[in-house]
Amino acid sequence: MTLVQLRHLISLAHTGSFSQSAQALHLTQPALSRSIRALEDELGMPLFDRVGRRNELTAFGREVLERSRHLVFEADELRDSGRRLREGEGGTVRIGMGSGPGAMLMTPYLMYMAENHPKMRVAVARGGTDLLVQSLRARSLDALVVDAFSLKPAPDLELGLVRNMRGTFMCRRGHPLTRLRTGVSFEAVQRYPIASTPLSDQVARTLVEAYGPEAHPSHCVTLQCEEVPSLVEVVRRSDAVLLAIRAAAPDLVEMKMTPPLDGMARFGLVTLRRRTEAPALAVLRTLMQAIMRD
Repeated sequence: MTLVQLRHLISLAHTGSFSQSAQALHLTQPALSRSIRALEDELGMPLFDRVGRRNELTAFGREVLERSRHLVFEADELRDSGRRLREGEGGTVRIGMGSGPGAMLMTPYLMYMAENHPKMRVAVARGGTDLLVQSLRARSLDALVVDAFSLKPAPDLELGLVRNMRGTFMCRRGHPLTRLRTGVSFEAVQRYPIASTPLSDQVARTLVEAYGPEAHPSHCVTLQCEEVPSLVEVVRRSDAVLLAIRAAAPDLVEMKMTPPLDGMARFGLVTLRRRTEAPALAVLRTLMQAIMRD
């Protein structure tokens, strides 16, 4: 028994004519007759009686018709539900974002979903990479956008789309360091509060290689939190210096460090291997490619 056979039954019950139903179903009349006969053989009882020129349901056929309508309706609902999910018209998507990618991506993502997929339920969780990975493994999140350098490789994690972004030291316009004409040394930067999100070991090594042991974040960072927008606002209103990806604060002044900081953040989309992907993640990928660039 198949849904196709049940659809044939429903059509024939409606028209009472093999020729009309065959035409409506884009079948030949013999093909429709074989389908109905096969269904009757499987059920073990006739579904139609020939009354004059019409085919009328038997008592058993009427019972089968009601159940068939219910089954076909549920099948159509399942198909439409899948389509809505694929197109972002319904369902729920739960995304975890680290501090760096969250600063750039969270508001545009929520805005895009609100304007283009208003029926989709969107939940964004913020936090450190380790905590977000725990939630992903617990199936309470569908995907993460985190610093790939802070992600511990594991066989159950899939690191997909990766975006590289340049990191730098920044300050407000009119900051005393902007008056230096020969380049800014790390020693000069250290005279001011340094603000940053938690940094990966890879970034820490890059800083130490460029400026020495005193540049390790555990020594030099005096203002630290997970929320980049809060740090940016502090730097706008004070003499603090921000260490972050350049694109996170385009209105701040990038300092020309001596030697230059060859730092790079790597933000990646992380999912669980062998887990069916949430359809709305296609939207997130597109936004990552469009927004996460220098």
